[in-house]
Amino acid sequence: MDVNGQCAMCKAVVETNLESGDTKGLGLNNGILYLMAIPYIAALVFGILYYIQNKKSNPSLLNN
Repeated sequence: MDVNGQCAMCKAVVETNLESGDTKGLGLNNGILYLMAIPYIAALVFGILYYIQNKKSNPSLLNN
């Protein structure tokens, strides 16, 4: 699966960098996607933990 998380300018700079033989831009796309995914993963984890805690404190919600 090929997913790009770069703006047009960043992509052009990385492509030029790679064409010239440098390898500094190889991890840029993965780094951008990693930084983008962390807040969503954190919100999901906190939401699941909140649901579990709420379910333990209110067992009457499950009996409906």
